[in-house]
Parts: sequence; structure tokens; C-alpha cells
Amino acid sequence: MNFNSFQAQIVRLLQKPLVRNTFWMLLSQGLKLFVQAAYFVIIARALGTEQYGAFVGITSLVAILTPFANLGSGDILVKNVSRNRALFKEYWANALFTCAIASFFITILVLVAAQIFLSKSISLWVALLVALSDLFFLNILSMAAQAFISVGLLKFTAQIYILYSLKNFIAAIIFIQFLKNSGIEVWSFLYLASTAISALGVFILVNYLIGSPKLGKSNIKPELTQGFLFSVSLSAKTINNNIDKTMLASLSTLAATGIYAAAYRLIDVAFVPVTSLAAAAYAKFFQQGEGGIRGSLKFAKRLLPIVGGYGFVAGLGLFLLAPVVPYILGGEYTDAVAALRWLAPIPCLKAIQYLAADSLTGSGFQWGRSAIQVAIALFNLLINLWLIPAYSWKGAAWASLASDGLLMLSLWGMVFWLYRQEVQKIKSNEH
Repeated sequence: MNFNSFQAQIVRLLQKPLVRNTFWMLLSQGLKLFVQAAYFVIIARALGTEQYGAFVGITSLVAILTPFANLGSGDILVKNVSRNRALFKEYWANALFTCAIASFFITILVLVAAQIFLSKSISLWVALLVALSDLFFLNILSMAAQAFISVGLLKFTAQIYILYSLKNFIAAIIFIQFLKNSGIEVWSFLYLASTAISALGVFILVNYLIGSPKLGKSNIKPELTQGFLFSVSLSAKTINNNIDKTMLASLSTLAATGIYAAAYRLIDVAFVPVTSLAAAAYAKFFQQGEGGIRGSLKFAKRLLPIVGGYGFVAGLGLFLLAPVVPYILGGEYTDAVAALRWLAPIPCLKAIQYLAADSLTGSGFQWGRSAIQVAIALFNLLINLWLIPAYSWKGAAWASLASDGLLMLSLWGMVFWLYRQEVQKIKSNEH
């Protein structure tokens, strides 16, 4: 094969929307990976294990409730606008309106929950600052990213994803340069300020490039049920990812929370290529699944060798490279080596989960996805209550592995059950 022929094949490949969008997401996530890693090292070192553990405890609690601060309106926007772009202004306005109302009440709930579930050493001031950042302003960022996904402009979604980490990195640089000895309260204020400024910028960008909001209240109420299911699903997913850290901050020590959170952050970093592909393919699942589960399942099968293979390689790499962690984060994080090795299978489990979950969502079976995720989240909560007091972060790791494995099997079981039901229905109609 000569160079010109190879070049022509690359050009044809990049002309395919899914490949082009995945390329944009991978490019952004690669930059995000570097920025996020730098931010993580800076703030973990600056705060130390206890204050970093406290910050992770409150951000994990807020993350569990964050999906309810927009009631799934971003996903509703993607579903409707990916099928009819003319609906954008209305669904963009509805998303902003829903977020403004819902985030106010969820913020109050966070402050109450923080007093009940978290260590008394974590002040309400920190909880309020993190809640304002992540419940309202971070949701604006997230919905703006979904707005660009809905119209196929993923290069702007990619830029927003870079901004997710860049805003924290800039805040961390300011913190260590000028305010390092100020503690977690000042860091939380910088965290809020960086998110608010970023949210204002992307709000202006969406209005300029796609369209300004035009409220259509008549469509808010009919979509609330499905939007709530999206919120339940995302919250259950977040519980599975974060409840262990929140419970460690409450049931174990803040130092153990910092060690476990550091290991889990590296898992999240390794998972970036899968989230890139998932973001690029999300709208496509709605398009392929409009006629039923067969369409979305067929699309998922095309992606399965890619995401499954990557998940396996990423897990193996994390296991082998774990001893490097203390050299990067400092001697306080020596125990993170063992934690990272315990958690190494998670990228593969999560990668395979994604395809089944989005197959259900895209074909109109969000209720099935939500029901399974809620059940697994409850299971995760219960075994963490049992394992964390007895085994600290090791118990949290065991609970994560059990929960992610069970979730993967349950989601795919639901997909194949619905597929068989659909095929049998089609056969009976033919007769």
C-alpha cells in the first residue's frame, strides 16, 4: 500500500461522523487527561490526605445528588434535538429553567445530608460552596456539552470537557501560589469561582453558535417522568462510583478516604478513552434505537470489541504501573499502590456496562436501566455498610468490584431479554 492510498483511507475514515466525533473527544480527553492529572497531583499534595479526603467526601456526596439538579433535562435535550434540530431553542431553555429551580432545592438537601452523613470536621461553608459549584454551575457546563452533542458539534463538546479540568487546574495553581496555607475553605471558594466563570462562558457560546433559549413550558411537564428516570439512572451510577468514598469519610478515617480516592482517580483517568467514545456515540444510540432494541443492540455489538479490549488493557496497565504512584503523589500515598491493584479490573467492567446501558436508553427502555442501577446502588450501599467498618478502604474496593460486576451482568441480561421479547413480537405479527 503506497502513502497516497493510505492517506486517502485515513481521510475517508475521518469523514465518518462517529469516527470524527470520537477523534475530537479523544483529542480533548487526552488534553484533559494531562490537565486533570496535574490538577490532581497539585491539590492532593497541597491539601494532604486528611483535607483532600474531606474535600472528596463532600464532592462525592454532592455528585450523588447532582443529576437531580437538572432532572435529566440535558438528556431530554439530546433525545429530542438529535431527531429534530428545530426543537433546540425550546429544549435548551427548558433545561436551563429546570436546572435553576431544581438546584436550589437540592442545595438545601445537600446541607442537611452533610450534617448527617459526613464527618463533623467538614464545615457547612465548604458543603455550600461545593454544592453551588457542582449543582448549578457545573450542570450548566454539562448541559452545554450535551447541547453540542445534540446537534453533532462535538468539537465544542470536546472543548467544554477540557474546560472541566482546566478550570480546576487554574484554581489549583492560584491556590498553591498565593493561598496554600489557607486550607480547604479557601480552596472550596476558588473551586466555586472557577466553575461559575466557566459556566457563564459556555452559556454565551451555546447561545451564539446554536441558538438562544426560548422557553416552552408546555413540554416540561410531559417530559418530567422520563427526565426523572434519567436523573435516577445517573444518580445511581454516581452512587456506585462515589458512595464508597462518602462512606469512607464517615465510617473510616479521612486519611483512608484520601488513599482510596487517589487510587480511584487514576482509574477514572484510565477510563477516559471509553467515555470519549461513549459521548461521541450517545446521540447515535437514540437514532439507532428509535425503532426498538434491535437497532441499538446492533450498534453496541459494533463497539464491543473496541471498548472491551481497551478496558482489559487499561486494567492490566494500572496493575503493573501501580508502584509508581507514591513517587508522583508523595510518601503519604504508599497504600494507594495496593488500592489501585485491587481496583484494576474496574475499567473493563465499566466499559462493557456502558454499551448495554446506552442500548437501553437509546431504544426507550430507560426505566429498565434505571431500575437495575438503583438496585445495584442499594446493594453497593449495604455491602459498604458491612465491609468499610471492618476493612476500611479494602472493604470499599471489594464492594466496588462486586457491584460493577453485578451491574454489567444485569444490564446485558436486560438487553437480551428485551431483544428476545421484540423478536418474538415481530414473529407473531408476521403470522
